[in-house]
Amino acid sequence: MTRTPRPAVPGPVPSALRPTVAERARTVAARPAAAVCAAGIDGSRVLGHATTADGRVLLVVPTDGDVCTAVAHSADGDLAALLLVTDHAPVPLREPVRAQVWLSGWLTPVPGPDARAAAVAFAEVAPVGALLDVGRGTTLLSLDLAEVVLGECGTVTEVDPEDYLAATADPLVGLEAAALQHLDVAHPEELALLRTQVLRRVTTDDVVRPLGLDRYGFRLRIEQRCGHADVRVPFAEPVSDPDQLGAAVHRLMCAARRVCPER
Repeated sequence: MTRTPRPAVPGPVPSALRPTVAERARTVAARPAAAVCAAGIDGSRVLGHATTADGRVLLVVPTDGDVCTAVAHSADGDLAALLLVTDHAPVPLREPVRAQVWLSGWLTPVPGPDARAAAVAFAEVAPVGALLDVGRGTTLLSLDLAEVVLGECGTVTEVDPEDYLAATADPLVGLEAAALQHLDVAHPEELALLRTQVLRRVTTDDVVRPLGLDRYGFRLRIEQRCGHADVRVPFAEPVSDPDQLGAAVHRLMCAARRVCPER
């Protein structure tokens, strides 16, 4: 099972300015693009996946598909497998993959008596339509987690499975894509203000794009002639829920205008 390399080479960011590695892994795992790798299965896409609030990793797959068939024919009743989840930037970038998380363990079918409760827990995190067909063309599988690995910014970090399951995804994960797309398309002045907060030299040939948004602030991608760099522009204080985002962005922009009043 091969891990896809990440070519980015940004500088380090102090841990106080960003979520923990377990939180970042949970946030990446909340993205929809996922595939399963196992013996004889090289990247079979799943219909949906979720890490539930009570700490279960669940997948929904076609009952007649490769993954479900392999689980059914496994000698020990479970299948060693890897779930690869890929996080793509919501705006066009030269290097669109922001991060990946690899969840390794053993796949087993969710027992019939537990299927309804598992489907409800799944839907609370990721309400995918395939859940409506469980038992009628789709099957719920549970991944007994053994290893978690997060790949981001050109580095690969192992995450303790218990830390991963105890963590939560970033509170802005559900609105991040729309917010960054709106900033990129409709607010060039605000994006230019964020650029003034970058604590590194940015040349006129560099292209600065919105890369990410979490409770600690914005991430920007500086696309250079050769390669790129990712930097953070933090909020004055982390936000704890989406309702606080507007005020946090307003404070950040006001502070930037005081530093660069010509903007």
